[in-house]
Amino acid sequence: MAEDWSPPPAAAPGPRFPAEVASVLTKSGWHPGRRHLPRAEQWADTLSGHVSPEGHRHAVFPAAVEAWAEFGGIRVTLEGAGAQQARTAFTIDPLLGLNQPRTLADLGRCLELPLAPLGEERDGQALLAIDALGRVHSLDHSGEWFLGQTIDQALALLVTGRTPERLRFVADAL
Repeated sequence: MAEDWSPPPAAAPGPRFPAEVASVLTKSGWHPGRRHLPRAEQWADTLSGHVSPEGHRHAVFPAAVEAWAEFGGIRVTLEGAGAQQARTAFTIDPLLGLNQPRTLADLGRCLELPLAPLGEERDGQALLAIDALGRVHSLDHSGEWFLGQTIDQALALLVTGRTPERLRFVADAL
């Protein structure tokens, strides 16, 4: 009598976030599968309808809407020592960058990609932005910073207190 044979189950993929990051995000209201698309679409409508006094508009694109749908409304208040620098509080809410379309357009020209607001760090001391490829950036009084290739990497960097990479442009070298 032949035995029934089936292949072994596929190995489960690794966790999406390190345990510490997942715990902090969960305490802040995120959970796997979270998706609040109606709110993200409202934000998209508000941002795309906003025109600055100089005539600048926000860019809205799928990577931003997806990030807003999954992480929008999350406020992380974790502070203190991190792996390489102090951790800082951050909020994912694109309307916190409503009045920054020119700033984002200027950086977007340098990166050759549109940017959309994502939220803020340190109660407004830095603007979080996402580009059309889903990469996350932070802009503050000292410069522009690259936080990660994906929103997952960026959130992990913020939660763990790792040092972001400073963006460098040709003009910086002059």
